[in-house]
Amino acid sequence: MGKLYERGFTQNRELSWLKFNDRVLSEAMDETVPILERLKFISIFTSNLDEFFMIRVGSLFDLANLEKKNIDNKSGLTPKEQLSRIFEDVKPLYQKREQLFYEVESQLRLHGVFYLKYKELEENEKKQIKQSFKLSIAPILSPQIIDTHHPFPHLANNIIYIGVMLRHKKKEVFGVIPVPSILPDIFYLPGSDTRYIGVENIILEFADKIFEPYIVVEKTVFCVTRNADVNPDDEVFADEPDFRKRMQKVLGQRRRLAPVRLELSNFESEKISAYLMEKLKISEKQIYTTTSPLKMAYVYELISKLPESKRKPLVYQEFTPVWPGNIKQTESMIQQVEKSDLLLSYPYESMEPFLKLLKEAANDPSVISIKITIYRLASKAKLVEYLCAAAENGKSVTVLIELRARFDEQNNIDWSERLEDAGCNIIYGFDFYKVHSKICLITKKGRNGIRYLTQVGTGNYNEKTAKLYTDLSLLTYNQKIGEDAAEFFKNMSIANLQGEYHDLLVAPVSLKSTVLQLIDQEISKGQNGRIFIKINSLTDAQIIEKLAEASCAGVQVKMIIRGICCIIPGIPGKTENIQVCSIVGRYLEHARIYCFGYGTQEQMYISSADFMTRNTERRVEVACPIYDEKVRAKIHEIIEAQEYDNQKARVLMADGNYVKKSTMQEMVDSQQLLMDYAIQNVSVPITQETKKRRFIFGQLLHKWRKNR
Repeated sequence: MGKLYERGFTQNRELSWLKFNDRVLSEAMDETVPILERLKFISIFTSNLDEFFMIRVGSLFDLANLEKKNIDNKSGLTPKEQLSRIFEDVKPLYQKREQLFYEVESQLRLHGVFYLKYKELEENEKKQIKQSFKLSIAPILSPQIIDTHHPFPHLANNIIYIGVMLRHKKKEVFGVIPVPSILPDIFYLPGSDTRYIGVENIILEFADKIFEPYIVVEKTVFCVTRNADVNPDDEVFADEPDFRKRMQKVLGQRRRLAPVRLELSNFESEKISAYLMEKLKISEKQIYTTTSPLKMAYVYELISKLPESKRKPLVYQEFTPVWPGNIKQTESMIQQVEKSDLLLSYPYESMEPFLKLLKEAANDPSVISIKITIYRLASKAKLVEYLCAAAENGKSVTVLIELRARFDEQNNIDWSERLEDAGCNIIYGFDFYKVHSKICLITKKGRNGIRYLTQVGTGNYNEKTAKLYTDLSLLTYNQKIGEDAAEFFKNMSIANLQGEYHDLLVAPVSLKSTVLQLIDQEISKGQNGRIFIKINSLTDAQIIEKLAEASCAGVQVKMIIRGICCIIPGIPGKTENIQVCSIVGRYLEHARIYCFGYGTQEQMYISSADFMTRNTERRVEVACPIYDEKVRAKIHEIIEAQEYDNQKARVLMADGNYVKKSTMQEMVDSQQLLMDYAIQNVSVPITQETKKRRFIFGQLLHKWRKNR
């Protein structure tokens, strides 16, 4: 392939991801977003950045330590050069986050919601906090000084600590206090207003009492982020035959890997910064200081704690996923799928029809087996109940559960044990390939022999995220797809990655090669060619090159890519016919859709796979063709709404930056519009505002289709 970066139309994936997370943070600037939702976006940005340092930055440190010289094929940067750019680009994001946090917090105070520092407390509140510290906090703290008899402790990953520089009899020592996880993140104060203080700020305030008789010279709140990119297939774990036990060891190992970032809450803690920098063996570039909270998981609890009268005007208008209007709640789901393909569009439509289908299958005498792949589950899952019930009813239930779903490993280990106890057959996939597909096969035996009902989705079987992520779930009685699904599960059970399929595209064997062929097919049409892709990330070099080739042939390429995008669109003679936009809104865009061609010649797929090399070559993924005309029309509604979005969409420019669409038209928020679609399709009263939005979009869409 050569040096792709020399072609001049690609960018580094890590720097592209930072721009995406900046987009998340920018939602906190949008004054049309309710104020508590803006605070939530700051929290999401913070947790996103934590994971980025643990995984991506951690991986780059590993690469930088290898003797072999690794060059990024999108940017020509070495791992050390990438790290340098990342450390540089993250600094202004901390400044932006801090500024936005205090802007949002000041507006919340107008609504009686106060995030307080200790010095802001009223005298009676200080007395209450002092009493709480004495009775509830101090007894469970484990302070430690560092000297010849007290060695420097292991600082756990992503845990809040209080660091103190102490003096006693002309001797200076460092003291540290882990903030116990058993403590609540915030303490609420009595009164009609919602006033609260972070537990770390309480402990920080009483550090002098904790370390008596030492004198406190400096003190700060700090947090160490460690490399968490542990591979369970590494040789160090190879002697463990039980995969569940191997994953337990991985989780233990993750907690002790090398530090990649240090966060501090006090700009004046120069001695502590220098001390920790030396002890942790990190550079000054890896230190980030901010006066805003280091961790913000408390935001979700805060929102739930507020009385409804106070919360309601500060959050998005409540929306409950609806039961789809074209699916009858009182009729058998199995019979309805047998009559016609059905598509669920989360979170606008509920996951309940699929769960009802599984529940029916668990109790239907004609159902002989259920097979499913699981990547992530909610902590409470009806899906598991129904699978266990099916096994207990004597049906053959096979669950391929991926224990390496990052940061969900322990949850998946627990569920695998529960399913196994109920009599399900549990398999774990492959040593070097994660199983990321979302597919379920229900097999029936009747008068006409064996028949299949198949579900293929773009997102996880997670009942919680199905209310937060946009995903698609196809329920089909197409027997060719069912036969492919049966072959897929057979291959998974015998560890065969090279199976042959007729309708389904399965990575790593056929998905990428077929996508490349489909792009070639559009290239052959020249200016009459058309490609539409909706994914979360684009990094695969071969697909990037092929898309650029399509652009040069005159093919119109439109892509909606939420996050990482390593291709730069709009470069004359290279990518001028490629358009890329990113949508960040109330819900996390997660569905993957691939379309090639126009009209009756269009080939459409939904998939679990992004166009990243890890997905196309090193994961087991499934893409499913959409044949049913009603289902295709429903997906086109989604595509059209998102292509017309001019409120939450941002366009990726040739300089690598995202800009808001310039428009003189009525504003269209695609996610709000799709909520309206869902409501309109059921017997629910429609507001005048909803009717107006639908009418305006209908007029715009008519003009757009006419001119296309």
